[in-house]
Amino acid sequence: MSTSTPAPPAVRAVRPALRIGRFSTVLRIGALLTVAALIALLLVLFALDIAIGEYRLPLGTVLDVLGGGGTRAQRFLILDSRLPRALTAVVVGAALGMAGAITQSILHNPLASPDILGITAGASVGAVLVISGAGFATTGVIVTLGVPLAALAAGLLTGVAIYLLAWGRNASGDSGVMGFRLVLIGIGANAALLAVVSWLLTRATLMDASRSQHWLTGSLNKADWSTLWPAAIGLAITLTVTAASARTLAALRFGNDTTRVLGVRIQTQQAVLIGSAVTATALATAAVGPLGFVGLAAPQIARRLLRTPGEPIIASALIGAILVLGSDLASRTLFPVDLPVGVVTAAFGAPFLIYLLVRANRKATL
Repeated sequence: MSTSTPAPPAVRAVRPALRIGRFSTVLRIGALLTVAALIALLLVLFALDIAIGEYRLPLGTVLDVLGGGGTRAQRFLILDSRLPRALTAVVVGAALGMAGAITQSILHNPLASPDILGITAGASVGAVLVISGAGFATTGVIVTLGVPLAALAAGLLTGVAIYLLAWGRNASGDSGVMGFRLVLIGIGANAALLAVVSWLLTRATLMDASRSQHWLTGSLNKADWSTLWPAAIGLAITLTVTAASARTLAALRFGNDTTRVLGVRIQTQQAVLIGSAVTATALATAAVGPLGFVGLAAPQIARRLLRTPGEPIIASALIGAILVLGSDLASRTLFPVDLPVGVVTAAFGAPFLIYLLVRANRKATL
């Protein structure tokens, strides 16, 4: 009597796959639709941000001018005055959102955003030193560097210092940067650097201190083509590094043991990716001043919308741009006075930070 081996159950693909040559990926239709909706929302806010101002323009006129039409006066108003502001908001928001997604993914901590870790405060020290002079000679190297390079240098120096201070050994004896320790050191560094900014303001003249204080609120009022380029360079650097390290970034979201098995040099790749996030944050801060909580909130919102295990990079950049554009619109339409956009992002981000802390505390007590 012969026995037959039962056939194995058929394997059914949960999600459709896309294959082009050696490249293959899993299609997540829901995530793609969400990203498409975010892009559509960003375009609508972009058009509204250009149309709304002291002199409101119809959306049809805005689209006509962007397409190459319109009168000379309309082209001057839109292309020379309002377009740089809207583009700066998009680029700065995208850079901060992407930087936050990188740091939160690598350090496995939703609080590990550049503004919480002190990178924004470090960039602010460099920028305020140049803007105000702070009682020092404002000639030579300081003037040559300018605000963008001074902010970049101070932000990178802050990042390196925090990274080295967070270096240590974990319970298993492995040496490296520990995420929780880096967050704690970053919070302390942030407080110390903000104190340095206050000290610099006390040494500045009344006019220079006023200019510095206006910059520290985070404002798009003086955004033009010259302020756009530093943030665009920072975003381009981060996009290039992230695209080249996409697989590495995905591997770093696992534990150290799994990441080593996958052949990733953990400390080297962490340093490269965190360095790109610091660069984007410092240059974005140099463009418009510190915008609090954008890098903190954007990755977490993106993660919940797309329902991904980690912080999605592109979606975080889109939501960061939406947050800054939306805050700019709100600051000019919902209040009797034109508020700096940094005030609006802080008003939104502070409750979100409290929510993350309460949520983390509930997880720890379960």
